[in-house]
Amino acid sequence: MSAEASDSTAPAHIAAIAHPNVAIVKYWGKQVAADAAARNENLPASPSLSIAMGALATRTVVRAASEDEIRINGKATSDAKVANLIAEMRRVWRLPPLAVSTCNDFPTGAGLASSASGFAALVTAIDGAFVLGLSAAERSVWARRGSASAARSVVGGFAELEAGEGGAWAASPVLGKDAWPLEIVVAIVSEEAKRVPSSLGMERSRRTSPFYSAWVESTHDDFAAARQAVHGRDFAALSAIAESSCLKLHALMLSTRPGLLYWHAATLACIATVRRLQERGTQVFFTIDAGPQVKAVCMPGHGDAVAAALAATPGVVRVLRSGIGDGARCIDPGAMDAELE
Repeated sequence: MSAEASDSTAPAHIAAIAHPNVAIVKYWGKQVAADAAARNENLPASPSLSIAMGALATRTVVRAASEDEIRINGKATSDAKVANLIAEMRRVWRLPPLAVSTCNDFPTGAGLASSASGFAALVTAIDGAFVLGLSAAERSVWARRGSASAARSVVGGFAELEAGEGGAWAASPVLGKDAWPLEIVVAIVSEEAKRVPSSLGMERSRRTSPFYSAWVESTHDDFAAARQAVHGRDFAALSAIAESSCLKLHALMLSTRPGLLYWHAATLACIATVRRLQERGTQVFFTIDAGPQVKAVCMPGHGDAVAAALAATPGVVRVLRSGIGDGARCIDPGAMDAELE
């Protein structure tokens, strides 16, 4: 869409909602870019596959304003990634100064993919406010510039992110949210933001881990196998791939200098809980992103047993339960005003 198309007067405000996602096949590391323009693309070094968590959400309101302002969970903040993304969009469209208010109903920056849902909601709200006419694939590309995992939150359901034709990286659906209604139980073991953000940790691993190249190469094989397992609704195969991808990721982090240790003692205790559940015949597997929280993915009907066992695990602060969520979308802004003020 041309820049002239964005000159129409925007409504008072537009709201959007997006859900964080849990990566079943992880990515950890960015492509090395030769110039600034390429760096702005924020391209992953390997493909990934995820599930959106529908019970967790980021809600974002965008308004035209006298100057740019960003508020996260009610607090004014200076967020370089958000500012940079908006600046990049202004290279294409004549966007006015923006007031951005965003609210998460789950811990922020603590390994629950708040950046994924945040950038997916932001791009969707800007698209709706200024009638940019972006397709889901185009919104995915823009959201990826802020956070690569945000590309998958734009799509929702079971989503994959890989290089398409011409090397373009846009997320696409693998299965809709109702096609295989798995349940997700999240064991929160810490509400605190992690000390090393993912973007910094990825670059540290790329530069210092002796296992980084092997990680990237093996992820391509995991991705192909996971996609096949999802299409075939093969829970046993998906479990094996997901747990392997998770443990390889954290082994890579541990081999980084200095080592990246996101787990807490309770994280290990939750893994042990999931292992005991598996031994009893419960269809469940664990996965952990860059943080201490454990996500237990299970077949329908197993959520109660999984939630009870994780809630009773020492060190677990609380348990969240979720089904699979939709992609990012605009919603009625009136219902959001109170929680964003």
